[in-house]
Amino acid sequence: MASDSVAAVHLRVLLSPRAGKDALVGMQGEDLKIRIAAPPVDGAANAALVKFLAKTLGVTSDRISLVAGQTGRRKIVKIEGLTESQLWAALDIR
Repeated sequence: MASDSVAAVHLRVLLSPRAGKDALVGMQGEDLKIRIAAPPVDGAANAALVKFLAKTLGVTSDRISLVAGQTGRRKIVKIEGLTESQLWAALDIR
């Protein structure tokens, strides 16, 4: 096992597409609720989610990937280059 592995964290997201604007709503159970203005058509909401999270967390979009939930509202997002404490500090929610 390599000791120089990149830190990564998984984030559970509840996505609300077709919102008035992109915004963090807060925690809903164990999920972070996020509103995205883009519609859930042809992956537009997923792409907007990745872009929004990248901007919010200060990482590049290529460090964020959808692990599960590509076609549903509940998603699991993998974010490389952040620890869990860095993630929550950047989101300023917990």
